[in-house]
Amino acid sequence: MSTGPGNTGNLGTIGDQARQAGEQAHRSDWMDRGARIGLVAYAAVYLLVAWLCVQLALGDHEGRPSSTGALRELTQQPFGEVLLWVVVVGMVFLVVWKGLEAAVGHRDEQDAGTRARKRVMSAFKAVLYAAVAVSGLGIATHSGSGGGGSQTTWTATVMGWPGGQLLVGAVGLAIICYGGYQVWTGWTEEFAEKLDAEGRSGRSGRAYLAFGKAGYTAKGIAIGLVGALFAYAAITHDATRSGGLDEALLTVLRQPFGPVLLGLIGLGLACYGVFTLARARHLSRR
Repeated sequence: MSTGPGNTGNLGTIGDQARQAGEQAHRSDWMDRGARIGLVAYAAVYLLVAWLCVQLALGDHEGRPSSTGALRELTQQPFGEVLLWVVVVGMVFLVVWKGLEAAVGHRDEQDAGTRARKRVMSAFKAVLYAAVAVSGLGIATHSGSGGGGSQTTWTATVMGWPGGQLLVGAVGLAIICYGGYQVWTGWTEEFAEKLDAEGRSGRSGRAYLAFGKAGYTAKGIAIGLVGALFAYAAITHDATRSGGLDEALLTVLRQPFGPVLLGLIGLGLACYGVFTLARARHLSRR
């Protein structure tokens, strides 16, 4: 097969065309509408997680305060199966949005390092949204796993690899760092750039920013707790010490003043859900 200058030029042209198509899709009206639908779906998930947190803090241990637990809770509501599919479709929209953003987005950033960092973060968020979508699809098709054992099994498998203990520890540290970044985003109000000018102005704008600050802080703390469980599992070489968001919040519940702390985290996650609804209304896709 020839790899001469003509073929190289053709490959370059195809690459340019693909990039232009991606940029057009990213800026399109349908992507804007899809992103808003996805954000509403994501807000619903967090509001349900917050509700399950508060219920757990009040002594009701039936629900599991995690995205999977929230989706299962959704199916128990009137028209729950239909709503679940709406959430799954919304999450797919978010995956496409963040995937395009990772590939061709953040072009307004003049600094190459900042642009690269934001694209990596967009790719990471696409993976997180995809995980929620897959979980919802499993529940909708009645093929999802029934509990948190799969998390422990996965951790145990990785720890059995050469250097697996270090890998699990690295995952834990990465999750802790991401949680810390969420807290930092909340307290510096960096999240404000996610809202358009109208969403940041007036009394409603101040309320949205207050919800965002509380929400990002609570979300960061919850994510950091998940990372801490992975790190502890790596240190103790005990896969059963790891777990997802539900196990992290149950750990909080078992601490002194646990119900109060868990209730506060639940309220904070509810604030994040409210901010995400505001973001869907006042979306700035810069």
